[in-house]
Amino acid sequence: MMRHTLVRRAAPQMLLAAAMFVGMLSLAAGCRTTPTPGEEDIVEHFKYGVLGTEETVGVPYWIFRVLPIVFADKLPNRPGTGWEKLGFIQESPDRGPIGTTRASGSFGVELAGLNCATCHVGTVRETPSSPRQIVLGMPAHGMDLQGYSRFLTAVAQDPRFTASNLIDAIEKINPDFGFLQSLSYRFVAVRRTRSGILDQAQRTAWFDARPPQGPGRVDTFNPYKALFGFDMSKDDTVGTADLPSLWNQRPRRNLWLHWDGNNDLVEERNKSAAIGAGATPESLDVAALGRIEEWILDLKPPAYPPARIDQARAARGGAVYAGACASCHAIGAPQIGQVTPLEQIGTDPERLRSFSAELATRMNTLGEGYPWKFSHFRKTEGYANMPLDGLWLRAPYLHNGSVPTLRALLFPETRPAEFYRAYDVYDWADVGFVSSGADAQREGVRFDTREKGNANTGHTYGQELPADQREDLLEYLKTL
Repeated sequence: MMRHTLVRRAAPQMLLAAAMFVGMLSLAAGCRTTPTPGEEDIVEHFKYGVLGTEETVGVPYWIFRVLPIVFADKLPNRPGTGWEKLGFIQESPDRGPIGTTRASGSFGVELAGLNCATCHVGTVRETPSSPRQIVLGMPAHGMDLQGYSRFLTAVAQDPRFTASNLIDAIEKINPDFGFLQSLSYRFVAVRRTRSGILDQAQRTAWFDARPPQGPGRVDTFNPYKALFGFDMSKDDTVGTADLPSLWNQRPRRNLWLHWDGNNDLVEERNKSAAIGAGATPESLDVAALGRIEEWILDLKPPAYPPARIDQARAARGGAVYAGACASCHAIGAPQIGQVTPLEQIGTDPERLRSFSAELATRMNTLGEGYPWKFSHFRKTEGYANMPLDGLWLRAPYLHNGSVPTLRALLFPETRPAEFYRAYDVYDWADVGFVSSGADAQREGVRFDTREKGNANTGHTYGQELPADQREDLLEYLKTL
């Protein structure tokens, strides 16, 4: 089945996200994991903490480490080396990237999985020559989950995917790779990994009939349909949406969550993400999940650099915001977290279409027999009004990431039909990431708003305001 990645203990919403592709890593029966204790440091735990999902979505750790070396030719032409070319963030050459986990398994085989940080850690650069700043809780706008899935399928189909080739590569980076480990890999792990990836590729073929998702986005709920046995050959919906931020979950309690407002219980949303990631009701580590949940309640986004804000203009923009935006987006306002009907907001309908009433009913069957059984999922007819904290680092905008900058959002006539995503140099003038020009084209990934599910229409609120007031508003939005 299609899985979504979460954190071993963690993680909200979109974490449903990554794991849908991680499922392709499954070794199937015979590799039960023994999760290692959580890191004492909560930040390390968030970045590398083991999931309770490795049993179903794990891949042998050392195979994971050498895949981008042995099959470098299968990686996309993007910046960085190894897994970075798919958008992973590599902190240290001596361990897996941020968002990858390591747990013990049977046959002497350790397993690598993914966690919430895969989808909720991003980077930003002030200029092309500046060092990358790693931001926890930020949408992973460079992470290409579908590209990761396609890479795994490609390597499993490659005749070079053999025990001898992989073990030779492992021994080059790990001289301590022992005889018993080698036997486990040669006679069990490599074969099961290849078989698991190819089996999963057949079960996830439905997304090949849809436009590419691209970096920073994922189809969240169509994988659940596959999990529940829906006939995907009769479903043409495109549920692809942007990965969200994880900041400030406390004020989101009792708001309608997910892009379409289909659930209003933060903890249930988090557990649904963990199950989408591959956990089962039996394996779900509720206490460990709670550790991350507690941390993100008050995790703050970094502030926009104060020196780059025109304070006088921002003050004028605050008044514009209060009159034109606050009723829907300010914490405590009457419409915050409520759903605006599609006919009013006018944004792309596909994500809304993808979550059906039948799926909501099936989602509410998860957790039967447990105190946390789901009961809050519902079908809506629009998109939820989101809080705007850390807005400057949540580009591109709208639920499908179809508008590159806040300026383009406020001036709809300037929204480009095509632009480039996943380039992490910041656009200080337009407030977003640089999305055009030679550098963005070379390092980014093209996004076409004419593809199904990618429309950049709607949310034209404020377009009746004079241009100078919208400029003031743009300056104020930097401060959120």
